[in-house]
Amino acid sequence: MKFLVKNNYLVTKSDSFKCAIGLGGLTTNKFEGDHCTPIGEFKFDKIYYRSDKLGKINFQISSAEISYNDGWCDDPNDEFYNKFVKFPFERSAEKLYRADDLYDIICVMNYNTNPVLPGKGSAIFLHVCKDDFTPTEGCVAVKKVHLLKILKDLNNSTIVKIENRK
Repeated sequence: MKFLVKNNYLVTKSDSFKCAIGLGGLTTNKFEGDHCTPIGEFKFDKIYYRSDKLGKINFQISSAEISYNDGWCDDPNDEFYNKFVKFPFERSAEKLYRADDLYDIICVMNYNTNPVLPGKGSAIFLHVCKDDFTPTEGCVAVKKVHLLKILKDLNNSTIVKIENRK
């Protein structure tokens, strides 16, 4: 299965959903803090989700429940850069357990994961968007109801292709 992200829509084989992308737009030269969404084709490494809000969900790919101390390292100088971490954590990291709904479900794209290149961008996820589709820090985001629908078909061979407007 292939998803396409283009012109602020995420398109599946049967649906098209409005989505938010990075505030800086799309780029082929991603770097940490640029607020851009990387262009390319990516698979999904893992899904993290809030079972306290959504209940237990069985996904077709590896998944884990988000707990209060979970994070994602965004410090290019740390050995855990662009990886899951636990708080307390000495370096910079995003909290995955949030008061809002944005990280109720996060699908980790395999952008800059193997190998991890320091400074080339971290925490590139497909996650829940804000109600007004406010741009992201570099992720792709859709409405929660749409993400739950997308996840029914997402498996280890699913590819998301992010491409520039044409």
